[in-house]
Amino acid sequence: MADRTTWEWDVSSGTVGSPPGAERGAAPRDPAARLGARRRRRLAGLGVLAGALLLSCVLSIAVGAKPIPVAEVWGELIAPAGSENALIIWQLRLPRTIVGVLVGAALGLAGALMQGHTRNPIADPGLLGITQGAALAVVLAVYSFGLTSLYGYIWFGFAGALLGALAVFAIGSAGRAGATPVTLALAGMAISALLQALTSALVLTDQQSLDTYRFWKVGSIAVTDPGVIWQVLPFLLAGLVLGLANAPGLNALSLGEDVARGLGHRVRVTRRLGVLAIAVLVGASAAVCGPISFVGLVVPHVARFFTGADHRWLLPFSALLGSSLVLLADIAGRLVARPAEVQVGVMLAMVGAPFFIALVRRRKLVRL
Repeated sequence: MADRTTWEWDVSSGTVGSPPGAERGAAPRDPAARLGARRRRRLAGLGVLAGALLLSCVLSIAVGAKPIPVAEVWGELIAPAGSENALIIWQLRLPRTIVGVLVGAALGLAGALMQGHTRNPIADPGLLGITQGAALAVVLAVYSFGLTSLYGYIWFGFAGALLGALAVFAIGSAGRAGATPVTLALAGMAISALLQALTSALVLTDQQSLDTYRFWKVGSIAVTDPGVIWQVLPFLLAGLVLGLANAPGLNALSLGEDVARGLGHRVRVTRRLGVLAIAVLVGASAAVCGPISFVGLVVPHVARFFTGADHRWLLPFSALLGSSLVLLADIAGRLVARPAEVQVGVMLAMVGAPFFIALVRRRKLVRL
């Protein structure tokens, strides 16, 4: 009994004592110290990811059909000299890099949100019918109004993505139980199949729609018009803010809906906020770049290795990892077929599929 009181609390020193038999010099078992160390490691991880993203941005600007030295890239960004390299940087590669950062962050964050809300480790943002809704709207814009430029049909794609997500959420919320992971997944698969069938029916009857859809379907961040970036930037930023604000509610939902309600969380509001964030993020990304797969599927699993299931850390890690992954895949696409290039959607499919299969086979998917 004396030994127990001795190690539970040392009154003379005012500190928690060590259990009997503990080795001197052993690591402290204070929960506060462990939490502080974990927080410092995660903050350091965010710093490393931010540095990796910065390096990816520099490489994205420097690498291409015409390589540009890194020192010259910095010089042209700080003080443009009006040279040929300056035109390449400012008119071609810098907009492309910005789009890659924004779209990668949006898809990575949307993937983490999607897997958290459905509690499905292989859930993809396209499961909610968002990508298929954007595709149908783009084809309708080309078929009905003859729009063939990205600047013309971007708003149609964004509206279609939102309508697809709203349809899935409305059907998945029907009934007394409301929206649940199972009903949302089933409604998403049904609506996605319907929208895909309608899109196929349209493109098979019109050659111009088929050509536009085929190019959009590949997935590319090769955007050279800064006006397009300014069009979708407010929506992407709003989606990022909504997604990050959804983190505390997701942590509560991971314990079960009854527990979340007991902790004072409004489950329906949390679900609606999450679905809205996913729709805005994926809808804006798909409208600009087309459907880019595997980012929202793979990135959250990689981030979860470093952060665990805490969405307050998982969501920002996923956003930074998504940006870096999209930029690196785009750089690889420029290198493998120089002076031509392979679109980023193709590169991500080629790299993402075997990577995800390897994760599944090794059983290293962290439980949600």
